Amino acid sequence: MTDIVAEKLKLLPENPGVYIMKDANGRIIYVGKAVVLKNRVRQYFQSNKNHTPKVRAMVSHIADFEFIMTNTEVEALILECNLIKKHRPRYNISLKDDKTYPYVKVSVQEEFPRVFITRRVLKDGARYFGPYTNATAVHESLKLLRRLFPLRTCKHLQERPCLEYHIKRCLAPCAGNVDKREYDAMIKAVLLFLEGRTEEVERELQYRMDKAAAAYHYEVAARLRDQLLAVRKIAEKQNIVTGSGDQDAVGMARSEIGVAVQIFFIRAGKMIGREHFLLRGSEEESDEAILTAFLQQYYHRAAFVPREILLPLELPEDERTLMEAWLSEKKKRAKVQLLCPQRGTKHDIVVMAAGNADKYLKDEAARIKQANAQTRGAVEELGKYLGLKRPPERMECFDISHIQGSETVASMVVFEGGLPKKSDYRRFKINSTEGKPDDFLSMREVTTRRYVGLPEEELPDLIVIDGGKGQLSSALEIIRQQAGHKNVPVVGLAKQFELVFKEGESEPVVLPRHSQSLYLIQRIRDEAHRFAITYHRKLRGKRNLVSVLDHIVGIGPKRRQALWSHFGTLAKIKAASVEELAEVDGMNRPSAEAVYNFFLAQESFRGKEKEKK
Repeated sequence: MTDIVAEKLKLLPENPGVYIMKDANGRIIYVGKAVVLKNRVRQYFQSNKNHTPKVRAMVSHIADFEFIMTNTEVEALILECNLIKKHRPRYNISLKDDKTYPYVKVSVQEEFPRVFITRRVLKDGARYFGPYTNATAVHESLKLLRRLFPLRTCKHLQERPCLEYHIKRCLAPCAGNVDKREYDAMIKAVLLFLEGRTEEVERELQYRMDKAAAAYHYEVAARLRDQLLAVRKIAEKQNIVTGSGDQDAVGMARSEIGVAVQIFFIRAGKMIGREHFLLRGSEEESDEAILTAFLQQYYHRAAFVPREILLPLELPEDERTLMEAWLSEKKKRAKVQLLCPQRGTKHDIVVMAAGNADKYLKDEAARIKQANAQTRGAVEELGKYLGLKRPPERMECFDISHIQGSETVASMVVFEGGLPKKSDYRRFKINSTEGKPDDFLSMREVTTRRYVGLPEEELPDLIVIDGGKGQLSSALEIIRQQAGHKNVPVVGLAKQFELVFKEGESEPVVLPRHSQSLYLIQRIRDEAHRFAITYHRKLRGKRNLVSVLDHIVGIGPKRRQALWSHFGTLAKIKAASVEELAEVDGMNRPSAEAVYNFFLAQESFRGKEKEKK
C-alpha cells in the first residue's frame, strides 16, 4: 500500500458513490460502486485471505484511487456504468467489443423519418432499437423493412425524385408525391414492427387497405395488401412462448474460453429475436457477479427495457432491489421486475436461452481450434516439412505481374503467425525490364531493392518466391551474393501443383494434399498474386487515362495528373459534368468544357457507327 493510498483511506466518507482504482501510470484499472464508500474501499486493503487471485492481483497494482460521492445507490450504479463504458478498466467484467454493436435508428424527429443502422446513440429525439451483435442480421432486417415500407433513404430531401422512387422503393416525399399522414402511418407501422408487435401492424395495415379500397385508391390498397401479406408471413415464424407482455429471457453458459450470455427478446408474447454476448475478465468471478455486471452494462445501453427480465439464477437481494429501481427509473417510472422462474413456460424459455449460450460457446471453441490449426498449427507444420530450424513466424512472398512486358510490377506480401500483415505489404514498379518481359531480371531487381542493405535482425524467417527453379535462382543470386544474407531460408513455389523448391535440392517438396501447411502456402501465393494484379491494373488504368487525355487540346501533364488524382478512373471523368470538372485544382471553365465536349463527341461518334451497322 502506497503512502498516497494510506492517506486517502482515512478521508473516505460514509456516503454511497463510485471508487476508481489507478495503477502507477495513472491508468484506471477498476471501477466499482459502494453503498458506503468507507467500508467497501477499505476491504481491499485489509487481510487478503478471503480475496480471489484476481482481486489480489488488482490490489498489488493499485498506486492511487479516487472516489465520487452520489446521493443515492441508483446514481452510483449509473455513474459506474458510464465510467466502465468510457475507460474499459482491465479488472472489470466487460462486454467484449461492446463499442461496435449496431443499432437500428428511426429518425422520428425529422419531417419524413428515415430508418438506418448506426453505432452511436445520441439524445436527438430519434428512436433506437438494439444493441445487436450480428451486424449481418441487422442489415438483412433493414433490407426487409425497405422492401415492406418504401421509406426515403437520402440524408437530405432532394429537389426531384431519385432512382429509388422509379424502382418503387421510395414514395418521393421530396417531390410531394406522398401525403404526410400516409408517411407517418407507415413510420408507425415500422416502429410497431421493430417492437415485435406484428398483430398491431396487421390490424393497422388491414384498416388502411380497406379504407383505400373503399375510396377507389386501388394502387395504394394493392401496396398495403403486399405489405400485409409479408408481415403475416414473418409473424408465422414467431413462436408464442408466453401468455402476453414484454420480456427478456437471459441464459448464461461458461467454459474454458469464457462466458456467453444469450438474450431472447419476447414482445407481446412472441419471441422476435435473440442476441449473444461474450464477456471478458470473468474467469474467477461468481455466476451472480457475472450476471450482475452483464445486466448493468447491457441495459445501460439498451434502447428498450421490458417489464420483466427472466434470469437463470437469483441475484442477491440488495443487488436485485437496486437493479429494479434503476431499470424502473430508466423505463420512466414503469415497474420493472427481475424474476428467476422455477417452473412453467418462463422457466423453459430461460433454459432454452442457456442451452443456446452453451451451444454458442462450443461453436466458438471449435472455431478457435480450427483457426489455430490454420494459422499457428500451419506455420509449425510448414516448418517441419521444409526442414527449417524454427517455424517461419514471418514470411515474405514475392510475385511479378505484367502484360507482354508492359507495366511490370512486383508485390511483396507478409504473413506473421499464419495471418496477413497488410501494414507491411510493399509494391514495386519494375524499371529494368520495361518493354521486354523478363521475370528473372524483374525478380533480381525487386530482391535487390528489398534485401540489399537490410539488417540481419529485420530479415523474415522464410522468403517465398512465386515461381519455379529459375525464379528461385535469380532471387538467391541477389540475396546470397549481393545482399550477403547466408542463413535466411528461401524457397520457390511452382505455378502448378504448389511444388516447393528448396535451395540446392533438385527434387521439390510435395506438401500433403489437404494439409494446413499446403493451404497456408496457397493463401500466401494467392495474396501476393492479388496484390500484384491490383497494382498492375491501377497503373494500366492510369496509363490508359493519360493516353486518352493526350488528345484533348489544353490538357497538359499537370491537368492530366490533377484529373487522375481527383476522379481516379476514366469512367468517372467521362460521367462528370462541366461544373464538376471545373472544380478540380488547376482546371478552369474552358479546359473543363474541352474535356466534356471531347467525350461527348466520342459518344456521338460511337452512336453513329452503331446506326450504320
